[in-house]
Amino acid sequence: MLIPKRVKRRKQHRPNMKGSAQKGNFIAYGEYGLVAEEAGWIKSNQIEAARIAMTRFIKRGGKVWIDIFPHKPITRHPAEARMGSGKGGVEFWVAAVKPGRVMFEMAGVSEDIAREAMRLAAHKLPVKCKFIKKEAEVPAENTQEGGEG
Repeated sequence: MLIPKRVKRRKQHRPNMKGSAQKGNFIAYGEYGLVAEEAGWIKSNQIEAARIAMTRFIKRGGKVWIDIFPHKPITRHPAEARMGSGKGGVEFWVAAVKPGRVMFEMAGVSEDIAREAMRLAAHKLPVKCKFIKKEAEVPAENTQEGGEG
């Protein structure tokens, strides 16, 4: 499972999840991507389950990139503990995603295989997702303002 190697502070606050993703909202590496349509926390074991589902379906062909990482620690008090006595211990790590965030990318396989692999991965995640393709880059035409002379 994914967890940070070391952290400066072990416990964090829980900020709001308003707005859409400002970073990681385009396909950077592959040809196809899986994008979050709603905000949420994705646990490290859910990321791993989605990765396994994709790689098994494509039979280890092609390449898969994971664009999210669980940096955020989530703490819990033990059951039947009395109130007070500080914040609880770290239970698991999550990646906080906002709408529009590209979570997984894939290349080296056909579109229908990638679409099905991403669909299987989306079933493992707690947020609504959609499949996207990298849009073809349009070459800039050499149009100059003004006429000759």
